[in-house]
Amino acid sequence: MPSVDLLQTLGNKYSAEILDATDEPRSAQELSDELDIPIATCYRRIDELTEHDLLELHDNILSDDRRRIKVYRRNVEAVHIEFEDDELFVEVEERSEVANTLDEAWKTLSEG
Repeated sequence: MPSVDLLQTLGNKYSAEILDATDEPRSAQELSDELDIPIATCYRRIDELTEHDLLELHDNILSDDRRRIKVYRRNVEAVHIEFEDDELFVEVEERSEVANTLDEAWKTLSEG
């Protein structure tokens, strides 16, 4: 993905806050409530971040009232931005395999 597109997505209002809050899986409604983001804006940012592979649909859980709720988790551990010789470099550090494996194990245990 071009660095400028990635920076534009990250620069949108609430994008960084959503990524910060989704170290653990969260629903759009949880993010909206916790971060005081209008729900429609929250869904737009989730779509943008998902489109750029910064956020992923982690699970589709069943709520207390028997409705399916999508929960999202960030795919990245860090984003590094560097300006060198009139060029822009953006490096995305993905979540570690250990973190992903632990999340999957926890998800499996919680379903049982």
